Amino acid sequence: MIEKKLIMTDEFLALKKGISSLQWSNAQFVRDYALELEDDNLQMALLFMDRAKELHPKGPLIIKKYDEYKQAIDKGMTGLREELPNSKISLGIKERNEFYNIKGMLKSKLVMFVLFPWAIFCLYQVFFATERYVSQSQVIVRKPDAQATMDTTMALLSGFGVSSGGNDSLLVVAYINSTDMLSYLDNALDLKQHYQQTNIDILSRLEGDATREEFLEYYLNHIDVIIDDMSNVITISTQSFDPEFALKLNNMIVERAEWYINSIGHQLANSQLAFIKKEHKGIESKLQVAKTELLNFQQQYGLLDPEAEGIAIQQITYALVAEISAKKSELKALQSVMSESAPQVISAKVILQALEKQMESERARLSNESKEKQLSVSQIITQSAYLKVNIELATQAYTSSLISYEKSRVEAYRQLQYLITVEASTLPEDNKYPDIYYNILLALVFGLFSFGILSILIATAKEIK
Repeated sequence: MIEKKLIMTDEFLALKKGISSLQWSNAQFVRDYALELEDDNLQMALLFMDRAKELHPKGPLIIKKYDEYKQAIDKGMTGLREELPNSKISLGIKERNEFYNIKGMLKSKLVMFVLFPWAIFCLYQVFFATERYVSQSQVIVRKPDAQATMDTTMALLSGFGVSSGGNDSLLVVAYINSTDMLSYLDNALDLKQHYQQTNIDILSRLEGDATREEFLEYYLNHIDVIIDDMSNVITISTQSFDPEFALKLNNMIVERAEWYINSIGHQLANSQLAFIKKEHKGIESKLQVAKTELLNFQQQYGLLDPEAEGIAIQQITYALVAEISAKKSELKALQSVMSESAPQVISAKVILQALEKQMESERARLSNESKEKQLSVSQIITQSAYLKVNIELATQAYTSSLISYEKSRVEAYRQLQYLITVEASTLPEDNKYPDIYYNILLALVFGLFSFGILSILIATAKEIK
């Protein structure tokens, strides 16, 4: 069969090669040529008559001879259709039939898989899709005061009072999209029941046995929360099947979001207050300890003011030195005119010895040259000064801690942040969804595009096979 097909192809091409392009385009010439071949080669005659029929489809003789040749071949030579040549100029009978079959099949599939579903979708959009209303509001998060809650000294020591740099707007968006917000809205507005109303079309409403995850996904598909990168303004859009419910839902979301952002601030403020309160108690204890140490030290040495008493001892010592010097001069003067046994000289010596002994005693008190286990006056003064410095430092720390504690206590009981309304929730007057014209056009484009890609893939697979 393959060898016969090749012979037929070569024979047809050989005959066609002897015909000019002008003659090949002439229906009468091709018809006459086929009539000449009908006695010798009926198959070739049918091929040339087919060409004449393409050039002049309504020629009565051409139609008559074409039918006769075809009937004769169908009776005696059924293999003719498989042996027709693959010519670039003229399609054979089999190829032409297959082309029209494929074309018709594509048309039927286009109607079945694209146009028919698209028509059903159009009917649904126009007559059955439930209208959805959208309420919109715009808010922004602002803090009333950026001042740190702690005193400067305390803030440097503890590290508090430094801004975290977090974006509060992102926290608001995350909470609105959370399960906690959904649970609150469901309890406050019976949101799930609203989305499951029987008057909503079956494709739009929430299923009656929907799980928590499905409910959350449905909720997220019916709200839209967008942050403007430049101004940090948050736009909240809520969809509902009733305009008043959409407004109520939007207001409820805004109020709950403000509560949430303030609850976070209060939690942080209370934690900070607890920390500062603990530190304040520690600093207060240190101040009491410093005062107690100084009081015990004064009681131990019987001194009300060690520094003043030390200065007084120094002045006494300096006075004794001056008086001893004067007595020595007086004694030398008496010795120059009197004998050593003279009463005046003896009295001067006794007084001078008493003064020198007293001076040594005072110096011993200052320098602790005695063997007693007590501190000298200079050591007492030094120790007293050290204890007073401790009291001053503890007092400063106590003052700063007290200021920080009072500020933190105030911050914990006031509103730390505000959700300022830029645009109040709107009451929709007309439905925004479904967008019928847009949805219908998009469905048609998507169907045609998908059908085209699928047809190309199928044709490619068949060609490869």
